[in-house]
Amino acid sequence: MSWTPENLRHVRGFWKQAANPAATVYDSIGADFPLALAPGWLNLGLWEDLSGPLAEAPLAVERLVREIAAPLPTRGVIVDVGNGLAAQDPVIADVANPERLVAINVTLSQLRAGRGRLESVEASGVLASATNLPLADACADGVISVEAAFHFPSRARFFDEAFRVLRPGGVLTMSDVPTERMPRTPGEVLAGIGQLRLWGLAPGAAASTASIAGLARTAGFTDVRTELCGDRVIDPALRFVRRRLAGEGGPTGLTRLQEVGTRMLVRQVELLRRRGVLEYVLLHARKP
Repeated sequence: MSWTPENLRHVRGFWKQAANPAATVYDSIGADFPLALAPGWLNLGLWEDLSGPLAEAPLAVERLVREIAAPLPTRGVIVDVGNGLAAQDPVIADVANPERLVAINVTLSQLRAGRGRLESVEASGVLASATNLPLADACADGVISVEAAFHFPSRARFFDEAFRVLRPGGVLTMSDVPTERMPRTPGEVLAGIGQLRLWGLAPGAAASTASIAGLARTAGFTDVRTELCGDRVIDPALRFVRRRLAGEGGPTGLTRLQEVGTRMLVRQVELLRRRGVLEYVLLHARKP
């Protein structure tokens, strides 16, 4: 795997973020990310075997989407905000059997890469921001967002938009990566900064589970429920990546420098997990 112009723009973002940092990150990752848990998938999975075996990875990524999609109403209009490479949209369609499925993505290259998957379930792909949805008021029955909200310019504005486009009784269901406390030690601070720079995030992306749930309530949502499951998501995904870097499953396709950088970033996340900084949360809520 050689360096691409998209990779170089991503590296420059470590010092100066582009106008659309999420798109810069995912243009760099591309549609064939060598360390993805399964082709076309970018989520961390919901694992049954917590040792992170390679064979479970394709099941884990789909299991996570099914878990998040389960509260969606059936036969309604569903909006998938931050749909990645669209591998999740056929799964959402299978769970919710929607009358219409709209996939929102701020990254044009991902929409193009996922076009075939969207077409397979007659879903519409829309290039737009999660904080400015080009949808009418009260037009949707369900909003789903899988592992994307930390990229949004503002979670508060996303919740406002989700509330606006949902009909009364509509459901919001999502996953997120909260920061349960701010880093305190030098090692934690360096690891936190490394993760922010890697993923093109602003410092405001760091928010606890309680504050994220509070933003949903402030937007008007009721019956806001959260479930922490980092031990079933982040930890086994990290073990999976370590297995791949160790050569299990064959060559990674990364350059030597990319492998070194990946190992360093894995160590940073492991540190933040051990110290209780990072978590993974499932959130469900309803518009009254």
